[in-house]
Amino acid sequence: MTATPEVELPDTGTIRNPATGAVAGQVRWTDPADVPRIAAGLREAQKEWDARGAKGRAKVLARYAVWLGEHRDEIEKLLIAETGKSAVDAAQEVPLLIMITSYYIKTMEKALAPESRPASLPFLSIKKIAVHYRPRPVVAIIAPWNYPVANLLMDGIAALAAGCAVLLKPSERTPLTAELLLRGWIDSGAPEVMAIVQGAREAVEAVVDNSDYVQFTGSSATGAKVMERAARRLTPVSLELGGKDPMIVLEDADVELAANAAVWGAMFNAGQTCVSTERVYVLEPVYQPFVDAVVRAVEKLKMGAGEGYDFGAQIDESQVAITERHVNDAVAAGAKALTGGKRPEGPGSFFPPTVLVDVDHSMACMTEETFGPTLPIMKVSSVDEAVRLANDSQYGLSAAVFSKDVERAKAVALQLDCGAVNVNDVISNLMCTTAPMGGWKTSGIGARFGGAEGLRKFCRQETVVAPRTNVGAGGNYYNNSHKALARMNKMMTKMALARPRRAAK
Repeated sequence: MTATPEVELPDTGTIRNPATGAVAGQVRWTDPADVPRIAAGLREAQKEWDARGAKGRAKVLARYAVWLGEHRDEIEKLLIAETGKSAVDAAQEVPLLIMITSYYIKTMEKALAPESRPASLPFLSIKKIAVHYRPRPVVAIIAPWNYPVANLLMDGIAALAAGCAVLLKPSERTPLTAELLLRGWIDSGAPEVMAIVQGAREAVEAVVDNSDYVQFTGSSATGAKVMERAARRLTPVSLELGGKDPMIVLEDADVELAANAAVWGAMFNAGQTCVSTERVYVLEPVYQPFVDAVVRAVEKLKMGAGEGYDFGAQIDESQVAITERHVNDAVAAGAKALTGGKRPEGPGSFFPPTVLVDVDHSMACMTEETFGPTLPIMKVSSVDEAVRLANDSQYGLSAAVFSKDVERAKAVALQLDCGAVNVNDVISNLMCTTAPMGGWKTSGIGARFGGAEGLRKFCRQETVVAPRTNVGAGGNYYNNSHKALARMNKMMTKMALARPRRAAK
């Protein structure tokens, strides 16, 4: 997925619905020269926000969650207008944010409390060790266009809970919902620890240069540029990047369940999801029944924006062009399109749901991220072949394995090189806030969520080591004799060796 193409923007812009071409709204682009001032304001406001403590921040976040729930219809209407989503797709984003907020409200006080650590060896127990989690002042959230609401704030909520201020940089393709979300933050009585920078490449550079931590979601190529920019100031980054998620269907799978999961995983949000099902490997005994079930399910789908449709438009002509190229290249190389395959006539950035068979890894549809409503299906002769092909990718975001034998599916899952595997489901790991969500290989660095770690990632760790009594240490200071220092060193070495000697027997 792409967050920030290298385009020059005027002072203001008109955002159009990619499904209809109708005007969705106007946006004023931020002058990159203003970003240091904006960040400085956040940095100052963050001090009071941190001082409120976890309980105080939780109340503010709770009020914001209530505002999101009360304004869900307004948010989704604007979301559909600027993305061309179907109502079904648009309805997923606000509830996800509310669920994330609810979880952090419950857990943030404990997660952010100072943590006592035991002494590593008995003779060091004269010290009290405490780790404190202190928020980074300004966290940048650079979000893509595919989920303008969820991707902007699923990490932003965690950063705010941790005590940080957030500097939001939505995609220049979908800037309108970000303004509405900021309005809601202010209307719910929250302090000014949230700000938005609107723009493309130069805006991103300014945001990275003026932040203390960068959370980026987007393409692998752009993620590498963000990381390189951040490295100039040694600013830490977390990158959730592209994917080419495989599904493996074993011969003992529930074929109807697997087929419907594959269709939803591939077509949801017009395939514009980092964890979309982008390729399927099916064991030969169930290959044809699976393909037949997929085709039946796809033929029932309705494509269009707003109410009454299953999935909507792609974000713009460039995304349609990628989908069209992958399909055309595959068909030219011998693949068959059992559904769709050709762009429909008429307005809008639409591409029909396309099931491809007779595919292999010489085709771009099996190796490059499509980010469109396609479902390539490949027949395999063994589980080993399926695993080998699933791992034959530069990406490693997530995957799925289907089998009626859950333990067998879990064993296959642990052979896959990716950050998450769903058994008998797709995409569900996004709902598991207690577990980390991140990618291997070029799919990213770091993770979002992960229970307490989802908050602590936005903090700096500070260790405080104090004596258990008012008496200090001093056993190895220079004011002792060399003989005393030698005795101390000999004693410490002997005590430290006790455990290794026992373990070595």
